[in-house]
Amino acid sequence: MKICVLGGCGAMARAVLKPLADEKSVKKVVIADLDGKKAVAAAKKYGEKFEGRAVNALDRTDLIRCVSDSDVVMGYVGPFYIFEEKIASACIEAGRHYVSIADDYDAYLAVIKLHEEAEKAGVTIITGLGNSPGLTNMLAKKGYMSMSKPRRINIQWTGGSDEEVGPANVKHVMHIFSGTTLQWMEGREVRVKTGTGEKVVQFPDPIGEQTVFYTGHAESVSVPRNLPGLEEVTLHGGIRPVWVARLATRIGELGLTSTPARRERLSRVLSPPLGVFKVGDAADRSVFRIDVYGEDENGRERHHYYTGVGPIAEITSYPCLEGALMIGSSQVRRRGVFAPEAILNPDTFLPRVARRGVLMNFYEGGPIQR
Repeated sequence: MKICVLGGCGAMARAVLKPLADEKSVKKVVIADLDGKKAVAAAKKYGEKFEGRAVNALDRTDLIRCVSDSDVVMGYVGPFYIFEEKIASACIEAGRHYVSIADDYDAYLAVIKLHEEAEKAGVTIITGLGNSPGLTNMLAKKGYMSMSKPRRINIQWTGGSDEEVGPANVKHVMHIFSGTTLQWMEGREVRVKTGTGEKVVQFPDPIGEQTVFYTGHAESVSVPRNLPGLEEVTLHGGIRPVWVARLATRIGELGLTSTPARRERLSRVLSPPLGVFKVGDAADRSVFRIDVYGEDENGRERHHYYTGVGPIAEITSYPCLEGALMIGSSQVRRRGVFAPEAILNPDTFLPRVARRGVLMNFYEGGPIQR
């Protein structure tokens, strides 16, 4: 199997390079990055089966050339509201499978339109197979499958601003706290203001209790489309310390992040590598929690919840890696464009990720007592 890692020198992608080096089924790895010198240097670090290449993901011809000799492409090039549809379309034209960590809801809505085109080309695309979206979708599906009548799914995540992330992630945060997003309420899709819907959630350590808000991640858009019959699917996100999320919301309200160009300019100032967001009570782990409500086969009300915690790069990269390996080894055979919950079985997928060291806890207790 030959894998191309697009954006392979970025903060998220670096976590997957050592596992790829150790994976015996992978015979060749192409680290492709806008910075070709960094890509070549990274390839030398990881051994003979690695090759570094320069690629401009906005140059379709260059992109197709880069991915055309790989079996599966792993996508780390963000922000995804700019790149996801372009890269997926190029992979379809090249006839190459694609798995990404795309997290923006509008990126999902754009790329899902390529489903029939990918299906005809014999290409499988799984968009949003990171931690959120990704693991959160699979845990939502696990909870959905555990009940006779699932009704509500509430997905929450928060990150520590002390974690290393790149400029694309900063632009992503600006994007998801700017303007509006989509949530599923009372059995229909509604548009809400980002940064509203404030609530406090009890997450695992080291985050603990944290305030979160409506944000523009993809779960509240994809899950109700793929898991029918739900009355509610909501997505809340945050950053510790909470003032970072409030600041991002306020900047969005002022219109300073209303366009990609404005986010680009501001990210150069606010990027975490510059140390702006590294403050005393920040945490170096990201966490998520999924609450599922419904009824069992006897009509009794149930509440199951699922949590996960880990360094952001690892819990984001390992699901993407497992998806790529499953496609490359023909364990996933369906063709088209899919969110994770539309194509993967949580009972087989989640143990694969857990073996990589991603800590997840399942709380499926008895019926709710009145």
